[in-house]
Amino acid sequence: MSTYRNLGLFLVLSALWGSAFMAIKAGLSAFPPVLFAALRYDVAGAVMLGYAALRADRWYPRGRDEWATVTAGAALMIAAYHAFLFVGEQETTSAAAAVIVSLSPVLTTVFARGLLPDERLSAVGVVGIVLGLVGVVAVAQPDPNALLTDDVLPQLLVFAAALSFALGSVVTTYIDAGVEIETMEAWSMLGGAGLMHAVSVGLGESPSAITWSGTAVWSLAYLSLGASAAGFLIYFDLLERLGPVEINLVSYVAPLFAAITGFLFLEEVVDASTGLGFCCIFVGFVLIKRQALRRELPRLRAAFREEN
Repeated sequence: MSTYRNLGLFLVLSALWGSAFMAIKAGLSAFPPVLFAALRYDVAGAVMLGYAALRADRWYPRGRDEWATVTAGAALMIAAYHAFLFVGEQETTSAAAAVIVSLSPVLTTVFARGLLPDERLSAVGVVGIVLGLVGVVAVAQPDPNALLTDDVLPQLLVFAAALSFALGSVVTTYIDAGVEIETMEAWSMLGGAGLMHAVSVGLGESPSAITWSGTAVWSLAYLSLGASAAGFLIYFDLLERLGPVEINLVSYVAPLFAAITGFLFLEEVVDASTGLGFCCIFVGFVLIKRQALRRELPRLRAAFREEN
């Protein structure tokens, strides 16, 4: 294998997850938003369950704690995250949505501070959190007198998506049931899809509202098989080789691909406030995770250079 295998896979994963924001935006012209998200994870969950059956020691959860972990993942990391994201992205550019979502690792630190007793936050970390929030404000540019207008509400929904994912990450860690990650992902995807179907029905969405077209088919297929199924397979491989810091770094490369693909396929333009917001969020992340990055970066560089 090439010396640059890990770096290549890292960039592929960033491209898959970043371009997913563009595919969501494109598909929303053909699907009701929550139904679109549910269908995505019907397919992705089935694929991931097959992968878990092949790779995991046990492909199904067992016991109260393991099912609690799956339930938290399904409700927060799949259903709430994607329902808020898909609804919010109807009126938000791909790049802006990706930048707001990149706040998730920063928000994870906030929730971890309350739920995980081993987590500590220094004064520099507090500055990092504040910078992250400043970044979201720069992207959304809210008017204090009109926070629920059509211009701001979509960004707030995407922010709610980031909050949901961050809380889900901490809750599943807090439960610490020891369920294998492939099994947890598969059942969370399927459970989350079921929850989103229920929400979709409650919102009055109907399959008859789907406008089947080439765009509808490729966006659903890309999100289900590319960004979700293939993306998580690459993620598992890199997690094993590079460690958990890698996923946080992907969060900050993905918005670049969201901006590029949004411009190329949807003619979206990245404004200065979105770029400023991204810089603030990234600097906030570096301040919060500075010690972990200092420990991990030498190992990451070695992993990227190794022969496989």
